[in-house]
Amino acid sequence: MRPSDSDKVPYVAKVENIEADHRNNVKVRVRWYYRPEESIGGLWQFHGVKELFLSDHFDVQSAQTIEGKCIVHNFKNYTKLENVGTEDYFCRFEYKAATGGFTPDRVAVYCKCEMPYNPDNLMVQCEGCKDWFHPSCMGMAIEEAKKLDHFLCSDCSSDDDAKRSLNSFPVSPADEGKVRDSSLF
Repeated sequence: MRPSDSDKVPYVAKVENIEADHRNNVKVRVRWYYRPEESIGGLWQFHGVKELFLSDHFDVQSAQTIEGKCIVHNFKNYTKLENVGTEDYFCRFEYKAATGGFTPDRVAVYCKCEMPYNPDNLMVQCEGCKDWFHPSCMGMAIEEAKKLDHFLCSDCSSDDDAKRSLNSFPVSPADEGKVRDSSLF
């Protein structure tokens, strides 16, 4: 939806209802999505560039403010997209605009840094413990990590070789992982 200030990025909203009044003025009832930087907690390093929060903030707007259509995927489906287009966004949290609270209030965390997965950042999976790691947290350059066929974290590389798998690692974390309270971010 078109912002009042033309220098700002468009707002994103879910259209809940469309109706016309007796003068044929078309109005839309919307439920707003917030960008991380618009939330009370602000932008964190694990927030993706295309991440939105579905809020409890509803509004009625003129249909004339609609600029176009976008697709807001759930997080799991977004991470499986082959090509992310300009119209693609993702949502993994619902957001309470007045309090800054999130649902769910707990998220899976990965790596030594114990941060949630950001689909904009490469992670590699350890073949031993199956945890996911940021190359930078493992002292590795991204280019180096992209060339890996197999990876063992520092904890597992000192373990018995029997733990090693010969399969190549997947390219993104699944839904499981350690869990952290989202209010800590």
